[in-house]
Amino acid sequence: MAYRKFKLALIVRIAVIFMLLMALTFAIHNLDFITNTLIAVITIVPIIILIILALGNLFKFITSRHKSIHSFFESVKYRDLSQWFNEDSGPEDIRELHKHFNEVNQTIKNINKEKETQYLYLQKILELVDTGIVAFSIETGSVLWINDSFKKTLDLPTLKNIRFVEKRKPKLFKDVFKTNHTKGKTISVDFEKNKIKILISSSHFKIENDAFKLIVLQNIENTLNQNQSEAWNKLLRVMTHEIMNSIAPISSLAETLQGKIMLSIDDSANNPLEINDVYTSIESIHKRSEGLMKFAKTYRGLNKITTINTSIVFVNELFESISNLLQPSLISKNIALEFDLEDPKIQLEADVSLIEQVLINLILNAVEACKNSENPSIILSASKTGEGHIILNVTDNGKGIPDEIVDKVFIPFFSTRKNGSGIGLPLCQQIMLLHKGEIQINTIENKGTVIRLVFPTDFKG
Repeated sequence: MAYRKFKLALIVRIAVIFMLLMALTFAIHNLDFITNTLIAVITIVPIIILIILALGNLFKFITSRHKSIHSFFESVKYRDLSQWFNEDSGPEDIRELHKHFNEVNQTIKNINKEKETQYLYLQKILELVDTGIVAFSIETGSVLWINDSFKKTLDLPTLKNIRFVEKRKPKLFKDVFKTNHTKGKTISVDFEKNKIKILISSSHFKIENDAFKLIVLQNIENTLNQNQSEAWNKLLRVMTHEIMNSIAPISSLAETLQGKIMLSIDDSANNPLEINDVYTSIESIHKRSEGLMKFAKTYRGLNKITTINTSIVFVNELFESISNLLQPSLISKNIALEFDLEDPKIQLEADVSLIEQVLINLILNAVEACKNSENPSIILSASKTGEGHIILNVTDNGKGIPDEIVDKVFIPFFSTRKNGSGIGLPLCQQIMLLHKGEIQINTIENKGTVIRLVFPTDFKG
């Protein structure tokens, strides 16, 4: 709107000057300056005066607006946003122009205020965090910004220039300020009375033509000590859980075997001792004991394993070993353990001891899940897909797993049981990963759970 009014006023002034010039030209061309000099002068002089006045008005019209625009840009240039342009007097187009100038000034004020608020907010956050932060000029060493955590961690006073540290603590200066830690690194810092470990990283940035270095560090001494203690506790829980899972069926089988032997000793005629049963039971105890020993050694270096001791095994032999080991204890709990083998000739390439450990874990979890069911049953089945994958399923008719926690069961140390360690399923998953397979869960709450162990077709251990 202001521009249109300005353009209209400018056009009118130019048109008036043009008409006056045309009138002057006409007068000069038609008047006789020789015979009627007085009339010619009286006619031409007023026209010239009007032209001068019109040009003066045009000059004032343009310069007054240019002056306002120049004044506005000067105030922006020098950030003098306190200047207020008069909106109450003067031509309408200038008043409207001043109004827009004031709006722009106010907008810039608001932006600056928001930036200042954000800066103060960020500064407060950086002051409160435990992470030490410092930024300084690479060329001069002048500190651009530093928080209290940085000074507290390195036991430094108020720091204006890092050259102060270079003079007082040259080794600290070299390790922290001079050395680049672009990828992050843990270093030890020596003080007079103690030594701490810090996690440090650094990066470079530029502000205009000045290069700066940003250093971020954190004292991890206490965290390392705490993590080390927690790691030991978790390791003990893991080992205890897995050992108990293997010892419980061994103990149950040994107790059953002991009972048969005692009955045979007391009354050998009515309770003859079946040597084959004794041999089978002892063999199961022996195998599981060996498996337990191997598991302990394997778990000790589980994260370092690159290869596992695999062999080709018939799945029915694996199922038979599980049956011999677990059937006695499950019968005493009135829980049916069934086996469903699609093809007796199905073979599996696996580390037998570790896969036995996985199946024992899954079956014992199934026992816990279906112990309150009306007719508790567990089915261990095996099949082969068209693509050649071997699938082992552990199916139970227990309480199932609630939807809200089914995604958490593979998180180490997560357990829904009061006395559970939360490491059984994560360990099963880890063992399956070592076999380049996967473990899947399908569950319906209050109806049961199916856990699938999927083995690849081309796995070569």
